[in-house]
Amino acid sequence: MKIRFLGTGTSQGIPVIGSNHPVSKSTDPRDKRLRVSVWMYWQGHSYVIDCGPDFRQQMLTSGCERLDGILFTHEHADHTAGLDDIRPFNFMQGDMPIFAHERVLRNLEKRFDYIFEKVDRYPGAPSVKVNEIRNNEPFAIGDKKAIPIEVWHAKLQVFGFRVDDFAYLTDVKIIFEEEVEKLKGLKVLVVNALREEPHESHFNLQEAIDFINLVRPERAYLTHISHMMGFHAEVERKLPPNVFLAYDNLEITI
Repeated sequence: MKIRFLGTGTSQGIPVIGSNHPVSKSTDPRDKRLRVSVWMYWQGHSYVIDCGPDFRQQMLTSGCERLDGILFTHEHADHTAGLDDIRPFNFMQGDMPIFAHERVLRNLEKRFDYIFEKVDRYPGAPSVKVNEIRNNEPFAIGDKKAIPIEVWHAKLQVFGFRVDDFAYLTDVKIIFEEEVEKLKGLKVLVVNALREEPHESHFNLQEAIDFINLVRPERAYLTHISHMMGFHAEVERKLPPNVFLAYDNLEITI
């Protein structure tokens, strides 16, 4: 299975609009971050986790030509706002399977009502096939099993996902022991690290490293990174040997 990081930035992306922060002015391509998403693909199967406002650009840049489904972590706009851009896939493949918590599905139905309309649908509107995710209930994606991992983004429930020996967690601040147990034996863990300073709803850098030490994957990649974290090259030099800053278009093999 290959994992491509489509975006590794926080909700504003990097560079931030109107910002004179040095990281926003950086010429290092690793410091230019679209909103978070990953593409998982293996023989005959192709799925993304989240589709934020940069989804169209990410699909074009990655060269993705087929998508078998979208797994949603939660309803915030930086993870969902690109849903309208599934239309080319609809034209080629039909309804797009989406997988999400029931609360997230309700939110999407409200914000993208024309997608979920069953009567007098607008011609050419995107179309989806809804699959509800419940905690402790694994579900099939292609010929693999996805295990939902429940975490908390301050007071908001969020799902991460484990597929084989890969796990992806974003917008995490709290995770309970029973969920940590689902992450044992990983080859690769991806987890959010917003900045070095504490934040009320995201792991900061030290919290992310402490969590990685608890889970003990073979390798870990940090994502959902703010410009406040600092320059990619400088931050990565401070990380433990098995921990890396992810960057847009990085591709790894599990």
